[in-house]
Amino acid sequence: MRTLQEAAPLFCGTVLDVGCGQSPYRPLLLSAPSRATRYLGLDLARNPMYSNRPDLTWDGHSIPLAGNSVESVVCTEVLEHCPHPQQVLAETFRVLKPAGVLFLTVPFLWPLHDIPFDEYRYTPFALTRHMEAVGYTVMQMKALGGWDASLAQMIGLWVRRRPMPERARRILQRLLWPVHRWLIRRDRPPRSFTQSAMITGLAAVSRKPPCLPVPVLP
Repeated sequence: MRTLQEAAPLFCGTVLDVGCGQSPYRPLLLSAPSRATRYLGLDLARNPMYSNRPDLTWDGHSIPLAGNSVESVVCTEVLEHCPHPQQVLAETFRVLKPAGVLFLTVPFLWPLHDIPFDEYRYTPFALTRHMEAVGYTVMQMKALGGWDASLAQMIGLWVRRRPMPERARRILQRLLWPVHRWLIRRDRPPRSFTQSAMITGLAAVSRKPPCLPVPVLP
């Protein structure tokens, strides 16, 4: 949420939320400092996890919009579920207007989920390669958490999800909560990816190149 808030000033016009779920980001995307004026939520027609029907439905491959029709695209925690991620990125590129912005996030350290529709985990290098392959210019690639946040996340997941008696779970939650909080406070995500690092996930901002000027004939 915080990373999306930081990117909010980049959004304008119509913003397409790919894999919107219950559309939790609709208020954020339609409020200042975002300059978006219209929100379109896109998701599968029959998604048992969500009760609200999205504004648009798709098959997970082709976006039902004309080319060059939206100014902004948001795609949070979706690409890891796509069997053909480059095709999905190409679709977001197609529907974006020239100079339009794509904001996306993907997990790196996270359990198997939405089984069996959990396909990939991305490094910054693979994610950059996929985006550039369809034509995007990558403006920013950011780690969402570093070594300490990764350990805190694993402790939290272990306490909450590992099979154990509920009494033991409650005791461990009380004991480990101060450790978890201390790790989150001291976490410093890596600012570059030139050395070995541990990350919880990635956020990226990419832009579709603007149209080339039409030459003036003599």
